[in-house]
Amino acid sequence: MTLIRRTNNDLFPAFFDDFFGRDVFNPGLTSHLRSITPAVNIREDEDAYHVELAAPGVDKKDFKVELDNDLLTISFEKKDEKEEKGAYTKREFSNQSFSRSFNLPKSVENSKIAAKYIDGVLNLDIPKKEEAKQKPSRLIKIG
Repeated sequence: MTLIRRTNNDLFPAFFDDFFGRDVFNPGLTSHLRSITPAVNIREDEDAYHVELAAPGVDKKDFKVELDNDLLTISFEKKDEKEEKGAYTKREFSNQSFSRSFNLPKSVENSKIAAKYIDGVLNLDIPKKEEAKQKPSRLIKIG
């Protein structure tokens, strides 16, 4: 919900209030968009699970990937640390944070999880244990 300040003054019509009430330089960046959860794709093949998390504009040093028993938590926190001089007409701090957790199945190799961040996508490879991999079919000889 956005609050719009209106004046009943004929010298400054309401459209001035609408104009100055918006973030002119970042029209699509509103407080509710800053807290949107990044999209996640999870793909499974015969050897591993592959997690892709879309987070463009996030530096890889801001990510934290933590494994606690079978709970995998991916999070990041990004703070706007720009120092600007002068008087502000309007300024909103740009802090972003996100956290999402996944329960991993017992069939994965927790110690071999690998992560890399390429072109705005965090990729995690979660290998399966050898006994969890699907075995090829075989012909059983009847004796």
